[in-house]
Amino acid sequence: MEGVTAYITLMPRFSNLDDPEYARFAWGRYWRLMGWMALITLAVIVISLAILYAMNGMVSIHLYIAGALGIGFTMLLTSALMGLVFLSSGTGHDESIDDALDPDVS
Repeated sequence: MEGVTAYITLMPRFSNLDDPEYARFAWGRYWRLMGWMALITLAVIVISLAILYAMNGMVSIHLYIAGALGIGFTMLLTSALMGLVFLSSGTGHDESIDDALDPDVS
């Protein structure tokens, strides 16, 4: 019962994202990163399709559409998820989460 009481009486921890001004700055930085990654993704798609065309010629339009969608989706999803990981870690949001299984809490 002592561990439960200690857990209930803990003060909630806040992250920097709770501050609207800091959150606006952090999310602005995230979206700037995503804008740059969209430009890089577009460049990689164009270069990849040019190399694919140089190696194979005009095989099928479906090959080029699938290649562009596959490369674009993979790069943008990866950059979005990694950006969120860095946003969460960099703003202190990871440390604000209460961990009920943490042995140091009791």
